[in-house]
Amino acid sequence: MKNDSNQKTTPETNFLFGKKNYLIMIIGILFIAVGFILMAGGGSDDPKVFNEAMYNFRRIRLAPTLILIGFAIEIYAIFTNPKK
Repeated sequence: MKNDSNQKTTPETNFLFGKKNYLIMIIGILFIAVGFILMAGGGSDDPKVFNEAMYNFRRIRLAPTLILIGFAIEIYAIFTNPKK
């Protein structure tokens, strides 16, 4: 019988995601952040004055689309196999 107590074993660190996954996740987070930045603002300083800028293309169509694309990229990053 051999005694293996002399050998030092170091636990191997395995990350859940690979470098490619984290890169894709960062891209998705950037899409989401840009979408929220584009959606911000558009209000009026005077509550009695209506501002049409609230309902322009950027806030109603572009920003939510970028946010949804960002979430789709995040889902893709999670499901991507890091070993490929």
